[in-house]
Amino acid sequence: MDLEALTIFRTVVHEGGILKAARKLHRVPSNVTTRVKQLESSLGAELFHRDRRRLHLSPQGRVLLDYAERLLNLSDEARQAVVGGAPSGVLRIGALESTTASRLPAVLAAYHQRYPEVRVELSTGTNDALLAALGARRIDAAFVVEAPSDRSLATLPLFHETLGLISPVGHAAIRRPQDVQDDSVISFPSGCAYRRVLMRWLGDRRVASMRVLELSSYHAIVACVAAGTGIALVPQAVLATLKSPPVAWHDLPKVHARRITPLVWRAGEVPPALAALQLSLRG
Repeated sequence: MDLEALTIFRTVVHEGGILKAARKLHRVPSNVTTRVKQLESSLGAELFHRDRRRLHLSPQGRVLLDYAERLLNLSDEARQAVVGGAPSGVLRIGALESTTASRLPAVLAAYHQRYPEVRVELSTGTNDALLAALGARRIDAAFVVEAPSDRSLATLPLFHETLGLISPVGHAAIRRPQDVQDDSVISFPSGCAYRRVLMRWLGDRRVASMRVLELSSYHAIVACVAAGTGIALVPQAVLATLKSPPVAWHDLPKVHARRITPLVWRAGEVPPALAALQLSLRG
């Protein structure tokens, strides 16, 4: 079992199949298939369940993936320690769409300028989807809102966000949940931490009777609010970045409005590229 075989195995898992892995690795699919089968043969274990043209990790494959990630990260760290110089390789990070739009452009631009040999792969999703991706080792770190109290995760608090409600222009002032009892709620799908903030403010009894329109884009959410479809909760920093139709802003109580975005990663697993990102963010 060599590092190259582990790299191929990990890429097949992350890319979701042989063809995509082959394109990413600049290999022919038959070569990738052969290397996976050779790895299975050397271990005496089936790493994937094969369902027609799709591959699904077997229990043994999930165990190996955990070790493969750690071994490959250790290999990168060892190379960096011996050779020195700037970090290289791939850094896979996840972020909320709001953080991606309002906070990360300047961060990633500065990081790329300082560490051009690192290829950053950024994916967006809800708070819960990002934590699941981190746990499944599909990403190395994530910018989230609600990080669980889990010793397996390390966190670095970063961005202070102010949340508020937006409504169509001309909507009556919103100071309490009763002021929106006749409105629809427009939000990201379940798993969104900001959606949970809004639901906590509204209260369980009122939430049960409200209509909810689920969208996955702040541009679409703001446009629908401006058109009179309903109300929504958004970070103030995101609203400032959007060139969109006018909406009215309504403050929330501080207990709901103030949130901090942390960077979260698996404790004890800090490859050089991630360490460089943490250093940039702390600076």
